[in-house]
Amino acid sequence: MARVVAFIPDLLFGSNVVGALQAGGHDPVLVSQADQLDGALAGADVLVVDLTDDVTARIETARRALSPGPPRTLAFYSHVEADVRDAARTAGFDLVVPRSRMARATGDLIAELMG
Repeated sequence: MARVVAFIPDLLFGSNVVGALQAGGHDPVLVSQADQLDGALAGADVLVVDLTDDVTARIETARRALSPGPPRTLAFYSHVEADVRDAARTAGFDLVVPRSRMARATGDLIAELMG
């Protein structure tokens, strides 16, 4: 079981991610605003970041919050935005996947990260 902080401003999609994480036996915390992230990260094993909007700000927020931060990171993006995928990889996220993969394989992605 992993403690997962999900920084997902889209509350509907965030609720779906939280449900999938709970079904997989994980302990999820949903954060929809950047100012809530620092407090939520204490004791987290994984940080999940939605990069579908406001990419630069979300990457920078995650970078600041990750010091010292959770050991594993997962970002997801719109499949048509290869530049966002590349920016997240350059920023150092451990795993970067399209939103569609996040929607259908949330538990598997966390398991992959936790190794």
